[in-house]
Amino acid sequence: MRVINTGPDPSLAYRPNLEEKKDDYRNYESGHLIERVFKTYKLMHTNQTMSFVQQKHGEWSRFSHSQMGMMEAIMSLDQLVDESDPDVDFPNSFHAFQTAEGIRREHPDKDWFQLVGLIHDVGKMMALWDEPQWAVVGDTFPVGCKFQKNIVFRDTSFMDNPDETNPKYNTEYGIYKPNCGLDKVLMSWGHDEYLYRVLKFNNCSIPEEGLYMIRFHSFYPWHSHGDYMHLCNDKDIQMLPWVKEFNKYDLYTKTTDLPHVEKLKPYYQSLIEKYCPGMLKW
Repeated sequence: MRVINTGPDPSLAYRPNLEEKKDDYRNYESGHLIERVFKTYKLMHTNQTMSFVQQKHGEWSRFSHSQMGMMEAIMSLDQLVDESDPDVDFPNSFHAFQTAEGIRREHPDKDWFQLVGLIHDVGKMMALWDEPQWAVVGDTFPVGCKFQKNIVFRDTSFMDNPDETNPKYNTEYGIYKPNCGLDKVLMSWGHDEYLYRVLKFNNCSIPEEGLYMIRFHSFYPWHSHGDYMHLCNDKDIQMLPWVKEFNKYDLYTKTTDLPHVEKLKPYYQSLIEKYCPGMLKW
């Protein structure tokens, strides 16, 4: 039988380069977006209290806001520009495919990892349903204990947060026990925790390593600076290398060289059907 050469797979046309200058990322001191970024974090660090986080868990854990498939959810991020991001100023949907393709380039055998790259920010849809961006985007941190030193803008943005001066919450352990495990720690409310809970509620079959990446990829004080290790248990320590591995694709694939989304969609739809099929409750 004659084999017809149809040319290269069009979904392989885009592969972001991770060799960009790493110092160009996460600059919270200068740049044309810094005023917007600081404003977002100031609102976050003022309003993300223990009581606020508990309220949001109650509101968003009913999964009654919408029903849609995962690809539709990803493409809804065409409407969202992340106001906490100092690196880029284009819709979040492009970042989803950039991250996924960076992972596919270096981990071609781990399709679940590639899918995690694609969907990791889908929880930002909350901002399209009238949740303010300071309760959706940006770096996360625990509430219920002392805000540690490596949180972005730590010294200039927490002075109006009532938990900062609450003796129940402003000690090293606060309401937690040593090495209690991050699963028992309440994080500032945002897209990480929301998407994690959506995936669990809908019985998606992404491995535990992938769920950790999704739940804690914005927890920069922990995975990039070593804060809050006193709250971690053995499982957290075992999962930390996976979160770190994910982070380099999440961060260093951001570039103005945007992927051709329509060419990539069929491949990633096949992964969605494998791990997160059908209509999901959000």
